[in-house]
Amino acid sequence: MPATVVVGTQWGDEGKGKLTDLLAREMQLVVRYQGGHNAGHTIVVDGETFALQLVPSGVLYEHITPVIGNGVVVDPAVLIDEIDTLAAKGIDCSRLKVSGNAHLIMPYHHELDRVTERYLGKNRLGTTKRGIGPAYADKAARVGLRVQDLLDPKIFRQKLDVALKEKNAVLAKVYNRLPLSADDIVDCYLGQLAPRIEPMVDDTVALVHDRLSQGSNILLEGAQATFLDLDHGTYPFVTSSNPCAGGACTGSGIGPRDISRVIGIAKAYVTRVGSGPFPTELDDDHGAMMVDRGNEFGTNTGRRRRAGWFDAVMLRHAVHLNSLSEIALTKLDVLDGFETLKVCVAYEADGVRYEHVPYHQSVLHQIRPVYEELPGWRTDLSRVTALSQLPKEARDYVDFLSTQAGVPVSLVGVGPGREQFVRFAA
Repeated sequence: MPATVVVGTQWGDEGKGKLTDLLAREMQLVVRYQGGHNAGHTIVVDGETFALQLVPSGVLYEHITPVIGNGVVVDPAVLIDEIDTLAAKGIDCSRLKVSGNAHLIMPYHHELDRVTERYLGKNRLGTTKRGIGPAYADKAARVGLRVQDLLDPKIFRQKLDVALKEKNAVLAKVYNRLPLSADDIVDCYLGQLAPRIEPMVDDTVALVHDRLSQGSNILLEGAQATFLDLDHGTYPFVTSSNPCAGGACTGSGIGPRDISRVIGIAKAYVTRVGSGPFPTELDDDHGAMMVDRGNEFGTNTGRRRRAGWFDAVMLRHAVHLNSLSEIALTKLDVLDGFETLKVCVAYEADGVRYEHVPYHQSVLHQIRPVYEELPGWRTDLSRVTALSQLPKEARDYVDFLSTQAGVPVSLVGVGPGREQFVRFAA
């Protein structure tokens, strides 16, 4: 049975957690394939909110094996805290599997992330300062420590000593910071964290392929989104991994032919957190209304998100980059109070019209959005349960976005709750 990929089509925070949770009912395995604990999923179940960071959304279902794949960077202390928090709410995490090939976020990654952002000053990237980027940098430099190293104290210490020698030199000589103690790190990671992590460590690539051969339904879940992709996003204001659907293959260990469905998640408007270009950003009452009605604050960081009108140029590009088979539109209800809605259908810069995202950063920073206006519906959608109950203006808005994207919208979210959605197309 081929796998399904869920990927964000904007700058993240599109509501992937809710859709993943919804799709998980039909799945036996849910695999997180990239990112770290800098991205969170919020799911509301029977009025109770679950804010997940590293644990895949499928953990809320007893029939699912949740998997943290090899493409993820793992802070073991954060993972254990999250498991303990879920356990306190009655959620069983004993089924969780963690790839032995996933890389570890170390204390020096946190420290380097913090001091580097301060050093960059006004040119800072707006990272969450949680060590994600430095951990991926070490992975690429082939000096990273992996989850499996927690199971071999000798190898862990050898690799730590090599890495820490260079990190402490940088911290002391470049940033005037005190060196970190290898003994303290060993005591924490091997003495306190390893015993808790060890039962979860598995060969997740073999596990995924065993389940595929058994005909299991598998969901591949990414963090962040298309335009935060290291290769295809608004560089350098991006994450340090590949959230695009192609990253699902490398981050989980399966090939492209094992994927039959790629669902793109798009918010009914656009938000982003941190620095970087944002063509449709609103600094007016409309933007503030989106933030307030959509509760647009980071799941993990609490940072206020920037908000703006829907950008169909971005969506078309995301369709191409991810080979999307369909779109799930979230938070349509946030637009209930708007009399008129705008959708960006093209960009303009220096008299040139762009119906695709310009590759050159100098052009991207100069573009102006070209809008089409549509009437709002001024009706509360939160109680809508069927397509026939959606106001005509709301259906027209969704149809317009689908036409712009060139792929169907299959689901529409009308509230934060698990059951607050409408099936829009088969």
